[in-house]
Amino acid sequence: MPLMVSDGIDRLGFLIHDVQRLMRKRFEARASGLGLSSAQWRLLVRVAKEAGVAQARLAELLEIEPISVSRLVDRMEEGGWIERRQDATDRRVRMIFPTEKANAAYADVKSLAGEVYEESLTGVSAEERRVLIRVLDTIVQNLTDGETSSLEKIKNTEGATA
Repeated sequence: MPLMVSDGIDRLGFLIHDVQRLMRKRFEARASGLGLSSAQWRLLVRVAKEAGVAQARLAELLEIEPISVSRLVDRMEEGGWIERRQDATDRRVRMIFPTEKANAAYADVKSLAGEVYEESLTGVSAEERRVLIRVLDTIVQNLTDGETSSLEKIKNTEGATA
């Protein structure tokens, strides 16, 4: 097993985890007034990006158990954030769609997230930002085992809407 050199690489996992945790904490503090938990925000963002996603697929995307997604969807449906619809070809499949209320909140979420990103990247040049994104995407690609990375999904979506 090769020894890790002390160029900081031995802290990579901790740094990535800490950045994610601190950004989530900052976002949650700012978004608290909008009335959703972090789990609800995650679900709302997924549904806003992928309207009509199957409930079972939503559980996979959020990496939580299907029963937990079901309860979460129940609460969000009661709150008027999302609606369930039967799949046209398979009545057992429930498709999840955002409501107008969710779409409006999603715009607020994107704005808040942008503020947190800008705050977190203060002092990082435009070129350093591009390098950071390329490096993180390469790490994701190295570890995905053939799955499409989030960045690739975004690129594919942007290409489809352009």
